[in-house]
Amino acid sequence: QVQLVESGGGLVQAGVSLRLSCAASGRSFSSYAMGWFRQAPGKEREFVAAMASNGLTYYADSVKGQFTISRDNGKNTVYLQMNSLKPEDTAVYYCAARKFTVVITTQYDYWGQGTQVTVSS
Repeated sequence: QVQLVESGGGLVQAGVSLRLSCAASGRSFSSYAMGWFRQAPGKEREFVAAMASNGLTYYADSVKGQFTISRDNGKNTVYLQMNSLKPEDTAVYYCAARKFTVVITTQYDYWGQGTQVTVSS
């Protein structure tokens, strides 16, 4: 069983940066693929970024070059660095974990409760 807790969201102005964190409990964190998703009001949850256990990264086209996913296996934590934020980045951001293989769909085994990111223009 893995529990995920996100933090770092907030209300910011367009153009600034935020870093989201996701702390994981449980063993073998390094063997999990970790993903970030977001869900805006009235929209489906969408893939943002993922990192495989071997360090390979994957990004949605909409955030390539703007967001960076990273992980610290010693701290059981995955991060999402978000730069040059835009109003369209406003959403609830979720962290997710999946044993072994990484996917860019919502087929993850464990989910956090989400953290709100609101970007004002």
